[in-house]
Amino acid sequence: MRSLSEFPDSHLRIFDRPAPPVELRDIYLIGICGTGMGSLAGLLRLSGYHVRGADAGVYPPMSTHLAALDIAVWEGYDAAHLDYGPDLVVVGNACTPTHVEAAAARERGLPQLSFPETLARCFLNDRRSLVVAGTHGKTTTTSLLIHLLRNQDPGFLVGGIIAGQDVSYGLGSGPHFVVEGDEYDSAYFDKQPKFMHYRPQAALVTSMELDHTDIYRSFDEYQAAFEAFAALVTDTLVLCDDDTQVIALAHAARAAVTTYGLRPTSNVSATNVSIFAEGTRFTLTVDGAPVQDFLLPLFGRHNLLNALGACSLALAEGVPAHTLSFDGYEGMRRRLEVVGEQRGILVVDDFAHHPTAVRATIQAARERWPTRRLIAVFEPRTNTSRRKVFEAAYAEAFDGAALALISAPPFRHNDDPAQFMDVDELAQTISRRNTPAQVFPGSTQLLTALLDCVQVHDTVLIMSNGSFDGLHRRLLAALRNSE
Repeated sequence: MRSLSEFPDSHLRIFDRPAPPVELRDIYLIGICGTGMGSLAGLLRLSGYHVRGADAGVYPPMSTHLAALDIAVWEGYDAAHLDYGPDLVVVGNACTPTHVEAAAARERGLPQLSFPETLARCFLNDRRSLVVAGTHGKTTTTSLLIHLLRNQDPGFLVGGIIAGQDVSYGLGSGPHFVVEGDEYDSAYFDKQPKFMHYRPQAALVTSMELDHTDIYRSFDEYQAAFEAFAALVTDTLVLCDDDTQVIALAHAARAAVTTYGLRPTSNVSATNVSIFAEGTRFTLTVDGAPVQDFLLPLFGRHNLLNALGACSLALAEGVPAHTLSFDGYEGMRRRLEVVGEQRGILVVDDFAHHPTAVRATIQAARERWPTRRLIAVFEPRTNTSRRKVFEAAYAEAFDGAALALISAPPFRHNDDPAQFMDVDELAQTISRRNTPAQVFPGSTQLLTALLDCVQVHDTVLIMSNGSFDGLHRRLLAALRNSE
């Protein structure tokens, strides 16, 4: 087992900062329109804090959401924004030490905290912290757990928008606060993983596979972060034993360990699994005994595992088994989200970007729409997805799609050419696996090719962790205009 103290220096360097006052009143957020920071701003405002902030891009829906909460937002960064002397400056992890506002806060001696430190300080001191972590599935699993705990009115913060509610956070009045635990670093002055700040009484780990290769130089480093997290949990650690890397975390735990998965030996498992048009039906079993039947309105083996994980943690928290239900759960935005349909062509949006997520999403789409031809459209834009280390995995991820259209990844100033993805070679390898693949320099050229090849009854699955230049809406508009 590796402790956090054994991390490389780059993961431990902590900058001295003035301590925030015991009583906070005015809080300023740098990068306030990001999904996480905007959600934190909303939580702070609902809790009675005076909140302001700035961002380089101020646009709906986050800008209008913050305006409705009476949160002042500046577009663009300026040291003058801090002249009023906030009690605390929250610094997003995208900020470098030379960022104009981050530098001004430091030079003026203003108290600074990272996003996860602020969340922990302001919301986790007097709540029971439940943290969902893992390489894949943590957003959906977090939202499923929130749904299962709904009668207890938990507080929560999740890294996406819950469909049907259009929220990513809530104060709640119950004893629990549910947090999606990210393993990315916290801030330029705190290179610890975010989830190390969340003080988990109970936690769940869904999966573990090398990711964020701009932060973690090897799987050993990545594993060490999760081992340190597992050692933090005080009461219950829920592990997916379908993942050998995850179940190995048991040796790092001081909390009681419970397992879930599709193995007969899992503490929580599923039997009688079948796929219907409305979702996945299964029987929940606990220690080998059937408990009750469920309809999960999601598709794919990965989502069945996500549901089992959420059930496991809810049961561990004392929720009676007979009250567990996924009735009314509508999923997460950008997870196999149907954006629209024109001319019999279904356009679907998904956040998938890691090769494992791309593979699982394509398989789930085929389960959900088994009679439709599936066209997979992919934008590799993250620091991880653009690297050569994942080329072989991406080559296999598109199996099952009828066609793959890929936008060439941007080469950025800090990219190493030797480690950069050869997207043309990737397309050739995908094609050799019986899924014809093409590469395009950008979304406009890709859209033109897509309009030339789509047919009635196709599903176009568009995968990116960014906006993809609004490709979903542009495709629907072009189809509508061509009718």
